[in-house]
Amino acid sequence: MSVTPSFARRLLGRPLTLIALVWIAFIVAIALFPEHFTSYDPLDQDLLDIKQGPSADHWLGADALGRDILSRIIFGARDTILGVVEALVVVAALGVALGLTAGLFGGWWDALARQYIDVLQSLPTIVILLAVLAVFGQSMLPAMAALGVLGSAGVARVVRSATLAVREELYIAAARLSGLGETYILVNHVLPRVIGPVVVQLALFAAIAVLVQTGVAFLGLGVAPPAPAWGSLIYDAAASLNDFPWMLAPTGGAVALTILAFGLLGDGLRDASTETWTRPAQARRGAYRAGPAPADLPTGARLSARGVTIVAGDKTLVENVSFDLFPGETLGIVGESGSGKTLTMMALIGLLPPGVVASSGMVAVEGRTIPLDDQRALRSLRGATIGAIFQDPMAALDPCFSIGHHLEEVCEAGLSRTERRARVAAALAQVHIRDVEEVMRRYPHQISGGMAQRVGIARALMKSPRILFADEPTTALDVTVQAEILELLRMLSRERAMAVVMVTHDWGVVADICDRAMVMRHGRALETADVFDIFERPAHPYTRALLAANPHAAEPGHALPTVDDKLATMKGAAQ
Repeated sequence: MSVTPSFARRLLGRPLTLIALVWIAFIVAIALFPEHFTSYDPLDQDLLDIKQGPSADHWLGADALGRDILSRIIFGARDTILGVVEALVVVAALGVALGLTAGLFGGWWDALARQYIDVLQSLPTIVILLAVLAVFGQSMLPAMAALGVLGSAGVARVVRSATLAVREELYIAAARLSGLGETYILVNHVLPRVIGPVVVQLALFAAIAVLVQTGVAFLGLGVAPPAPAWGSLIYDAAASLNDFPWMLAPTGGAVALTILAFGLLGDGLRDASTETWTRPAQARRGAYRAGPAPADLPTGARLSARGVTIVAGDKTLVENVSFDLFPGETLGIVGESGSGKTLTMMALIGLLPPGVVASSGMVAVEGRTIPLDDQRALRSLRGATIGAIFQDPMAALDPCFSIGHHLEEVCEAGLSRTERRARVAAALAQVHIRDVEEVMRRYPHQISGGMAQRVGIARALMKSPRILFADEPTTALDVTVQAEILELLRMLSRERAMAVVMVTHDWGVVADICDRAMVMRHGRALETADVFDIFERPAHPYTRALLAANPHAAEPGHALPTVDDKLATMKGAAQ
């Protein structure tokens, strides 16, 4: 992963990560150039300074043989850091590569990788390391390589699990259909999405490697005395714990701080790397402009939106959108894709995606005015006050629970299980689902997209909301079922005085069910009027172009009209 300036700023902008990075950089520096950080030889003894506390001569004191503790910590860092680097190289080469390839390719290679992981994880790590040290004359080089091989199993398991989830994404299938090679897909499409778990696992493994290396030296293996090693320093401190407890503080503290620093650095690298492809939800927090309470709210309005402005970073997505909605009324919001229709609706219930925030505006529900940055108040509207039907039906269904459970959990408290199931069955039948009992037992992956959409509609209506936001609610349905669902929404709106906001691209849906329509383009509301006036007397040129570009009005054998073509034609005729 290339370290771009923006990545560096994100990484260094985290105080704990910066502290951890500075500490690790300091440890690496003293490991590479120990003679530049101390004037003492770690083996020199001064019997006059035995077990001396911190002083001007010995900043961290002297040990039981009068050796400078600081110099021994500095010179002991070299073997520790070299061992960590060696183990990391091995575990990254084996664990990360094996986890990525097994998760992406599957088949026999995945089965073989899982057997490899199971075998390695069944082996006792400390016994293997002691055997390697015995065979290779207590050399830490092969011991840390062995630790890397053994640790690759756990890393590979985590990376494989993360890759399995990513490989099912549609963009992976699209990349393959585009003819991209598997290696290219692995490096450019899969690795960036799993880099978070990868860096966390490597950071945790680095901390474990420090601990293992220290433990081995504590046992008197690896680095031969009297050469300094962090583990042997802790052993010396433990031996003098009764009469000189200070010695444990700097020696144990160096190990503890290094382990903690690797963990914090891993968290920071994970967060900074994932922000390469997703913006944090906290972006631009505090940029909200409340403004004065609106004085033009109409009497009797069920919902009023005023000055809704939505931004992502420095880009304005929706600008100063306002509208009113009355009981029993259906307002259609129409416009091209990307015009801000769905974002406007989501802002009113506090469900904007990460990195997108409402910078100004407010919503008034039955006279209660709520700023769009008051997430707690907006959250309280969801359910009984405002229901929502989403365009992607599967996104609203948890794959771990049955369809019946999804609807039962939104029933009001106090009902028996029999009453809840009866209520659910009635709700499913209301959206024209047959074999209700069978559907209630199924899970989301066992139903079609159209049926999932009807389940989402039934769930949104379970609490009898006074306001309903419907984002393309009939997109996944066939024509017959679409007509039935629209008739159901019309009936419920009339019988319950339920106000409906219908986001759609379909002018036919607007003409069939809506009372008024609001036309949006590039995040702005260009025109709001009665549906009859919109169709018969559109006031804005874009509305006329959008109506003229209706594909149902295209002449057979001719290219489908576009909005831009119609606007250009109108402009030319006006000139």
